[in-house]
Amino acid sequence: MHKNTIFLLQDTKELIDELTTKFSECENFEVVGATTDAISAISMIADKKPKVIITGIVLSGYDGLAVINKVKEMEVKSKIVVLSALSSDEVIAKTVNAGADYFMAKPCRFEVLKDRVESLINGAEVMPIEKREKSLHKVSLEEKISKIFINVGIPPHIKGYGFLREGVMMAVEDPAIMNNITKKLYPSIGEKYNTTASKVERAIRHAIEVAWNRGRIESINNILGVRAYIGAEKPTNGEFIALVADKMLLEQA
Repeated sequence: MHKNTIFLLQDTKELIDELTTKFSECENFEVVGATTDAISAISMIADKKPKVIITGIVLSGYDGLAVINKVKEMEVKSKIVVLSALSSDEVIAKTVNAGADYFMAKPCRFEVLKDRVESLINGAEVMPIEKREKSLHKVSLEEKISKIFINVGIPPHIKGYGFLREGVMMAVEDPAIMNNITKKLYPSIGEKYNTTASKVERAIRHAIEVAWNRGRIESINNILGVRAYIGAEKPTNGEFIALVADKMLLEQA
């Protein structure tokens, strides 16, 4: 039986041993190399030419991004899965930009990792270039929106923060959705976060109130580029989402 070859490059021997054991128990996989040292991994990968490389980000010798770049330079046709506890938007964007085929955050269930690897091998999960660019655009947009929220005093740990960010991103992608906030925008956010539209509306309203109670009105006016609010005046959910979305659209123009 033909076996799919796997190369493991992770930051701890314990994780490598665990993954080696589990992949070896699968009749369609064979681990052809495993190490915590990125420098020695490069020559091993060049020799073995594995079907899939599962690498971390924080490694000995090189970091994961350097490993991806060197694999690409060698023109080894391995699929590259990044498995890392570092899973910020910035890290994910950098790995995708470097040429990784998939990113998974640790810890993860082995069954999920195996399924993703099999999908990659079969071509189902390969991310085309145009989708990579769209993904990078999305990450960049999320970062910009997050910076605005933090600057105006909306703390990341409250539910309304995530709901607001999702609402702004939806408004950027489809400005017409602002004409149907109650029946379309709130329910869409609720569906994504497995909650109700009314809870989305309340959480967003609370997030805006938190910012106003912190007295960040001048920051809001400065960031939005207009003197939109004075004193205790507070925007509606729709007004706030629309203003931030408009700023994002203007920056992209």
